[in-house]
Amino acid sequence: MRPMEVGVFLCSPGIEDPFEALKRLQELGFHVTQLGPQPPEFYTSENAAKLRAAAQEAAVEIISLFVGYPGESYASMADVRNTVGFTFPDKLQERLDITMKAIDFAEAAEMQGILIHMGFLPADPEDPIHKQMLDAMGQVADAAAAKGLYVGLETGQEKAKELLHFIHELDRPNIKINFDPANLILYGKSDPNAALRLLGEYVISCHAKDGIWPTEAGQLGTEMPLGEGQVNIPEFVATLKAIGFSGPIIIERESGDDRIGDILRGRDLLESLK
Repeated sequence: MRPMEVGVFLCSPGIEDPFEALKRLQELGFHVTQLGPQPPEFYTSENAAKLRAAAQEAAVEIISLFVGYPGESYASMADVRNTVGFTFPDKLQERLDITMKAIDFAEAAEMQGILIHMGFLPADPEDPIHKQMLDAMGQVADAAAAKGLYVGLETGQEKAKELLHFIHELDRPNIKINFDPANLILYGKSDPNAALRLLGEYVISCHAKDGIWPTEAGQLGTEMPLGEGQVNIPEFVATLKAIGFSGPIIIERESGDDRIGDILRGRDLLESLK
């Protein structure tokens, strides 16, 4: 994998089956990806071996697995707040169990790590949910470390300085960041390029995604094709260079009527800026 290799999130072409999606990435000429959330029953040793073989045949490296959970929804700000991550005591153990299966799967599939949206983090360290999330992520980090894997926290659902404080609280060397600049805008949290400079030492991979700020409090912003939103993609790539980032840049396109076209135009933009 080249420094700042441009890849695409495996689910972005709109193909749910990961094996078919790998073939599509091969056709499009991409060589690095991240596997999107799969149902818990997918995480078997047989599927890990099958996925490893399929990736090898397609000449696509799957660097990490994004772990999701049954019942999660990103349709609106309220849906995210009420369904995503480790903020719900009654769902915590089930989601930890799924995460442990995902860690075993990622190791068996020869990935480098897992990625997680951990949910809306209370800013107050004394908040019981903050403590719950700290304990949960500590368990996840330790389990991943035992397998030689990192855990990448996805940006967006908290301000950059709050995420940095949480990482310092966790104090685990394998806790990293999968930096998504658009999420910080879509959730109305932080300027993405200032956040990247603040969090840069922990960034192990990043999403190339664009969006515009919410127009109403409590609402999500709008995802846009790369270069057409308010991330300022030229500044974003320049900031990646400035912090010495050499990992993959993974295009993520979650909406739109021409996702393949948007992905290919996004690759051209990133390659020209690199």
